Amino acid sequence: MTRSGVRENETRQGVRREPGPDETESAKTEPAKTRSAKSKPAKSKPAKSKPAKTKPAKTEPANTRSAQAAGGEGGSPGAGRANAHPPGGDGDGGRAADRPRRPRRLLKWSAAVLAVLILGTAGAGYLYYRHLNGNIKKDALNLGDRKVTAPTPNAAGQTPLNILLIGSDARDTKENQKLGGARETFGATPLADVQMLLHLSADRTNMSVISMPRDTLVKIPKCTDPDDGKVYAATLGRTLTNRSLGHGGPGCAVATWQELTGIHIDHFIMVDFAGVVSMADAVGGVPVCVDANIHSRTSDGKGSGLKLEKGTSYIQGEQALQWLRTRYGFEDGSDLARSKAQHMYMNAMVRQLRDNATLSSPNKLRRLAEEATRALTVDPGLDTVKKLYDLSTELRKVEPKRITMTTMPNRYVGARVEPTEDAEQLFRLVREDIALDGGDKAGKRTEEPASADPAAADDEIAVQVRNGTRTDTLAAAPGRTSTVAGLLTEKGFAQAVADTEGSWSEDRTVIRYPSADLEGDAQRVAKALGIPLSSVKRSTDVSGVTLIVGADWREGTDYEAPKRNDETPKSANALNGADDKACMKVNHAFTW
Repeated sequence: MTRSGVRENETRQGVRREPGPDETESAKTEPAKTRSAKSKPAKSKPAKSKPAKTKPAKTEPANTRSAQAAGGEGGSPGAGRANAHPPGGDGDGGRAADRPRRPRRLLKWSAAVLAVLILGTAGAGYLYYRHLNGNIKKDALNLGDRKVTAPTPNAAGQTPLNILLIGSDARDTKENQKLGGARETFGATPLADVQMLLHLSADRTNMSVISMPRDTLVKIPKCTDPDDGKVYAATLGRTLTNRSLGHGGPGCAVATWQELTGIHIDHFIMVDFAGVVSMADAVGGVPVCVDANIHSRTSDGKGSGLKLEKGTSYIQGEQALQWLRTRYGFEDGSDLARSKAQHMYMNAMVRQLRDNATLSSPNKLRRLAEEATRALTVDPGLDTVKKLYDLSTELRKVEPKRITMTTMPNRYVGARVEPTEDAEQLFRLVREDIALDGGDKAGKRTEEPASADPAAADDEIAVQVRNGTRTDTLAAAPGRTSTVAGLLTEKGFAQAVADTEGSWSEDRTVIRYPSADLEGDAQRVAKALGIPLSSVKRSTDVSGVTLIVGADWREGTDYEAPKRNDETPKSANALNGADDKACMKVNHAFTW
């Protein structure tokens, strides 16, 4: 594989400027090599799609990108956020517009991957076995130093599977360049512009998907490139999550996710532009719905060019790309609306692959297997057709009605976003293997596993105690820091101290810790006080183990844990995989 230099000061329109205040020094590294897909997707005629209920008007090619369309999907792939987003920012890892945005190419890579895995097309013919194995590109799973404890098997000896789906924006082939535009970035270090965690439950009854906005601020851990041994130091501050791919490869994206979420990741699958397009053509048409005629084109030429009539249409190829890229014309023109359209497409594609009898054709399956294996870069645990087929068999056990797709809850930090408390709730549900659709049987829920990091002796654990009992209607309960700090001292935590500098407010008592090497210490404090492990959370807002006494512990020395809340946060915008009635709302300014 080849890699080339990091383009840190370029926007997707090719304008150079200095990094913004939220970028770290780690982003200013020496050029690294890109991981290029050496194989060129096979050129074949698109499969005939199911007749549409409406006949779409002829559209302009989706791969024609308007360089001047800053923030429009007709422009470069780094087009900005919706108009509702705050202006500013320095670009997203070197190729973003001035406005941040949520992931908009969610499906251009990941839908095809998920669909192919569910279908199990990788086993489409023994004669192609060695050939297909040779198509698959491989890379190391985890480039970080720290590991996350694997889930404990359930009573039946089953464990969940967590797979990170990565969409690379590499312009390393003519096909990728044509689809991605931004000619000035040809051969440059790719960004992980789409990142989705796919969680398959231990009992194989349900599947959850969490997507992370590409401009989420995270701390990228220390990563070592497996090819040349180059060490990328951990970022001193937070930087954009999509840059993790440039710190040695997809294994650094895995390490970054594990550091942020505490979720053990078993595999990754990475796909580029060209692979998704060829796979989409091989799959055939996918039904989508709009509640009015739509033409995504502004008076100044921005927009994807998507043109459909009201109702359901079957789309594929360039028209599918237009759907996936459309922002102007859907709802309020935001990237949230675009993500909703992408989720709809993803669900429809899964249903189509499961139900479409035409895909039982050996020739069509062989073609899809060919395109799928050429498109993939995987970890060694998935580096053969048999391994991919075995995985697809597991994924295929889940019915669409038990598939839940979500976006990581987030809030703005200037021009970027960061995870919220709701995001931690979502991560916890995945860690504890709790279905996001609420369909788990009673009694399945279990406490989070203990940390693999051993705790220090109680008298060596430094603990800061803060008073967070203040609420919107009640003043902080007096003396809580000294009371709880004294309680810890009595229990042998000699280094517990009361922090009276500042004012905090927490609904529930929580223990936070800043890094993985303090997780065991934080959990030990929780156990000593009877605080559930689900209330022990990693956070960069603290510098050491910090106990914040919440509004649920305003008096006394015995903590009573509140009733668990295992509901999926509404801010995750969950979409059920069996929802075939979903229809995108068209903005009246873009109808015809």
